Amino acid sequence: MRILSGIQPSGIIHIGNYFGMIKKMIESQDDGELFAFIASYHALTTVKEKEVLEKNIFEVAVNFLALGMDPEKSTFWVQHHVKEVLELYWLLSNHTSMGLLERAHSYKDKVARGFQTNHGLFSYPVLMAADILVYDSNIVPVGKDQIQHVEMTRDIANSFNNHYKTDILVLPEAKVDEVVATVPGTDGAKMSKSYGNTIDMFGDAKTIKKQVMGVVTDSKGLDDVKDPTTCNIYKLSELFMNEEELAELRQRYATPGEGYGHFKMTLLDKINEHFEPYAQRRQELLNNPKEVHEILAFGAEKAGKIAKAKMEKIRDIVGL
Repeated sequence: MRILSGIQPSGIIHIGNYFGMIKKMIESQDDGELFAFIASYHALTTVKEKEVLEKNIFEVAVNFLALGMDPEKSTFWVQHHVKEVLELYWLLSNHTSMGLLERAHSYKDKVARGFQTNHGLFSYPVLMAADILVYDSNIVPVGKDQIQHVEMTRDIANSFNNHYKTDILVLPEAKVDEVVATVPGTDGAKMSKSYGNTIDMFGDAKTIKKQVMGVVTDSKGLDDVKDPTTCNIYKLSELFMNEEELAELRQRYATPGEGYGHFKMTLLDKINEHFEPYAQRRQELLNNPKEVHEILAFGAEKAGKIAKAKMEKIRDIVGL
């Protein structure tokens, strides 16, 4: 079973990214044959600055490798290092109706929100289809908002297969995790860079402490009994503590004498403890960019062999 995931190179990652997507992706290396790429072509729809794009691609590679992406257990590469995906993108474009693309929820949402639209944004689902189909992907883990794109991939593949009377393109299945961790931000809303309510994974100690100490709470004082079920600090602590530790924390909430500042410091200690080994590995990779680029080149070589072989068959079917 081949699992395919794309990773947007979007710079700084926070603990909401980690528990919402990254942790599960890393764990999926044991569930099947994981293909994970850094979506550099897709990023061009929003990132127009060369230096920003290069920096973001490198940083996301470092972050995922530090968090456990294993180049021996998975295939991990940068999208634009395997050019065959663009060739398939063009071939598939000729079997994709305008109506199908015009119905894309993501595109319509961006138009409604005033995004500057262009062909890249409009044809984004076709490139996503090429990403999936060129590697014979069986499973594509997605959020609910991305299910339609996998369904569009199936429609495009069916159109191609039917036209050429072949089954060359494997029809993928979307996998939606119904138990997705909704990580609260420092204000209690869903953690998001858009809301400015994040806690960084790999920020400097001063920044992370400031973020944790900024978690919003009620106004109960030292001598008041506090309710963990309505507390943002406790909800965040659930991500990092086992049941025994949480029971001890609940007892502290029920015992007068401590304020929310004490609970925030406990949370900060748990966050630092959890990510310390990853931070050490990340620093090693930052200090050795040659290792990072070699890993990505190794992944591109593995992915490229599969893509090249696939495109040879597809070209023959098409008549090229």
